[in-house]
Amino acid sequence: MAAFKLRHAVTPLAPAVTLPLRRLCAAVLDGAASASDDGLPTLEPSSDADSISQILLHHHNPFHAMESSLQLHGVALSAPLLHQTLLRLHHSSKIAIALFNYAKSLPDPPLTSASYNLLIDILSKVRQFDAVWQLVVEMDQNSLHPTTTTFFILIRRLVAAGLTRQAVRAFDDIGSFVERGPGNKDYYYLLDTLCKYGYVKVAVEIFNKRKACGEFDPDAKMYTILIYGWCKIGRIDMAERFLNDMIERGVEPHLVTYNVLLNGICRRARLHPDVRFERTLRAADKVFDEMRDRGIEPDVTSYSIVLHVYSRAHKPQLLLDKMKMMKERGISLSVATYTSVVKCLCSCGKINDAEELLEEMVRNGVSPCAATYNCFFKEYRGRKDVDNALKLYRKMKEENVCVPTMHTYNILIAMFVKLDKMGIVREIWEDMKRNGMGPDLDSYTLLIHDLCEKQKWRQACTFFVEMIENGLLPQKVTFETLYRGLIQSDKLRTWRRLKKKLDEESITFGTEFQNYHLKPYRR
Repeated sequence: MAAFKLRHAVTPLAPAVTLPLRRLCAAVLDGAASASDDGLPTLEPSSDADSISQILLHHHNPFHAMESSLQLHGVALSAPLLHQTLLRLHHSSKIAIALFNYAKSLPDPPLTSASYNLLIDILSKVRQFDAVWQLVVEMDQNSLHPTTTTFFILIRRLVAAGLTRQAVRAFDDIGSFVERGPGNKDYYYLLDTLCKYGYVKVAVEIFNKRKACGEFDPDAKMYTILIYGWCKIGRIDMAERFLNDMIERGVEPHLVTYNVLLNGICRRARLHPDVRFERTLRAADKVFDEMRDRGIEPDVTSYSIVLHVYSRAHKPQLLLDKMKMMKERGISLSVATYTSVVKCLCSCGKINDAEELLEEMVRNGVSPCAATYNCFFKEYRGRKDVDNALKLYRKMKEENVCVPTMHTYNILIAMFVKLDKMGIVREIWEDMKRNGMGPDLDSYTLLIHDLCEKQKWRQACTFFVEMIENGLLPQKVTFETLYRGLIQSDKLRTWRRLKKKLDEESITFGTEFQNYHLKPYRR
């Protein structure tokens, strides 16, 4: 491949992990709605991509153009290699765009629609939407026509940033770049994305207007998405109204529709005192009765949702009894079901019982996911139990039982930085980088805030600059916390050096950035 030899960093791949129960219905809804996922290339083993990404992450100067003769001399950059390298740079937008421009400068550029889509996703994540639109136009001009995948990525990031009107306009622009106009499946994606981020009113407005114009035929999937959206913001009354409207129009609800409604009833309910807990169970039983009246038999997801009510109410014995009843009925327990029970046992201080259940999971052929282990880590964090937390984390690493998620890493970083175990924090931080998982904005934010709280200004400033150099936009509160702390601690010279560095970054870009309208960092 390349003219250089490096020690290859092993990058474990993230397998298809079952989602925690709080996202269970959303995951089921995705499958029911057939809303296409983003369709991006997935992370695969590649020692060459590991090597290139490590070179760039450790040696590329983000304030200057990429020196290809120094950085990538002798590398045969193919399209698959470019994709895998970009995937490893998904938290370093500046380096990613520098690599992309280097690829464009080659005599035979290895660029495909997937290459553009990956960069669009990376830049959208840090809200550089002007540059993203330039890439969309550039794709079209280079005969790498944007696809619905391109627009789905952009729409999801716009909605996540709260720019719902721009997202709807981007959806309407699909017809200008893609041969066919939006169909039912595309509307599933738009409505589902709006609802997932809490913009159900915008989704309903689009649904009503475009249904009246005859742009699509409402079906069970669309109604299920909107019912989910109302449940997401706690408007169970509106969810039930849409369910009734659906039935009146002759659209038959299915299992997922009722699971979404059941999750909304159980998820948002207050469970204390016990009278509220009992009221929630009665409401859940009513949904079960309606399902059976329509000939729909509740599945493991339905029961798992109710189990989670017992978990939230901290009633471990009732929870175990319900789980036993499920087994007696021949219902195969899922990882989400076990995770809900583990979470309850951990939060009630029954760590030993939770560990026994974990062993039962494995015996029954159910692989624990990161969310299962997170229950233990959260309990260890509450107990300030460094030894057991570290023991479990290293077991996950060494035995490859499960790949930690960003949430796992952030729980551990928050725990150890509060306990002033900076050596362990550094170990976890480096593991996270090696695994290609992060760090992300949340990782930097919680670390910088905790360092400021401990008045470790030098380390806080180092991580703040590193965050900026990786192309992550700091939150306003992070900037203000660091500024206020430095001034109050009489670190005026440190503040001036930091401000000069940031001003240089905001104004001066390397040549790879001059072709795109990248916005300076807001402070």
